Order: sequence, then C-alpha cells, then structure tokens
Amino acid sequence: QVQLVESGGGLVQSGDSLRLSCAASGGPFSKYAMTWFRQTPGKEREFVAEIWWRLEITAYADFAKGRFTISRDATNDTLYLQMNSLKPEDTAVYYCAARTIGAGGGTNKESYPYWGQGTQVTVSS
Repeated sequence: QVQLVESGGGLVQSGDSLRLSCAASGGPFSKYAMTWFRQTPGKEREFVAEIWWRLEITAYADFAKGRFTISRDATNDTLYLQMNSLKPEDTAVYYCAARTIGAGGGTNKESYPYWGQGTQVTVSS
C-alpha cells in the first residue's frame, strides 16, 4: 500500500521560497507518476506539477512554470516541490498524490488513488 507524508509547509512572506517534501513508502515507484496538487477553501483541488518517477518527465500548471520545480530522489523515495517567488495567491494546502502511469490523466485529481494528508502553505503580503 502506497503511503505519502508531506512536510515543509509554513508561513512565509511574498517573494520568499519554500521547499515541500513528500516521503513515499510502499513502492517501487518506477511505474508511477507523482504529483502536487493544492486546494484553498471553497475551491476545487488543482493540479500544480507532476513527475514521472522513472523517466523524470515533468509537467506544470501555467501558474507554476518558471517559479516551481518538481523533483524526486529515488534513493530515499522522496518527492519535492521547490517554490520560489511565492505570492499570496499561492496560499493553500498542498497535497502529494500518486497514480500508476496510464491510469487516467495527470491533471485530473480523480486519477489518483493515493494521497498525503496535506501541508499548509501561507504566503503573507
């Protein structure tokens, strides 16, 4: 059973950087895609970025391009999201999720059977 545990959230100021981590267990993950989503109250959970574990193919939401970088460390099964130039509108709970490649679209949250508990990111202006 895949388990995901996020960490690294916190309160930062506009323009600051933050790195989120997601410790994964229950692998191996060579056939998985790992993804970051985020959600604010009253809104749908939205796609942020995805990485295919073995090939390290990445994809980003438009708002994340140029500011966020998704990566993974296969030696310790950890997923990362480096967030730079943070804005108040980036305030959200950030979740990592996992799916087997081919099981639905990467941006569709319904494609993901495995989720972490989320970590809060708050960006003050």
